[in-house]
Amino acid sequence: MKLIKDVELFAKIKHSGKITNGISFPQHLENVVSRLKSLGVIDNDILCAGWLCSILENTDVTFDDLYEKFGDVIAVLVSSISKDMTIPRKQRNKDFTKQLQSASLNAKLIKLCDISANLSDLKNYDASKSKIMRQIRQNRHHLTLIKNDLLKNTTYPQTITLIDNANLIFKKYGQRNIH
Repeated sequence: MKLIKDVELFAKIKHSGKITNGISFPQHLENVVSRLKSLGVIDNDILCAGWLCSILENTDVTFDDLYEKFGDVIAVLVSSISKDMTIPRKQRNKDFTKQLQSASLNAKLIKLCDISANLSDLKNYDASKSKIMRQIRQNRHHLTLIKNDLLKNTTYPQTITLIDNANLIFKKYGQRNIH
């Protein structure tokens, strides 16, 4: 439990003052971890990685920092759902697609909760329609990549609820459901 509190504090400090989709980054991360818990996740490493799911993309924290501070399991989980921000966008997105497809089930579970929180946060997002639609399409694409593996797993049967809720949001924005 101390590890989770340490990670939570670290994530909140590193994301302090940052906004995503109209809410504070710390609130977004709370939403991700809350979703993990609602699925029945009790594994400390998974919950910690949920707190850190955006840290490599949005702060100056490196993989080595995570490895030294929180160990290899958490660092690998986080890096497997993080884009490499040092390469050009087109290549980054292409690499991330492959990376996400080959990620562990636990990493995909965290990504599902991140996507779900992102989609839910959009109601607070004061951005252009095109920017919101880009977010919707990106989240839909990422969910499409991981959905089948998540649905095959019987450990967390409530994942279907998050996917169904995502489909409702996709429909609201004129996007096709993920089958």
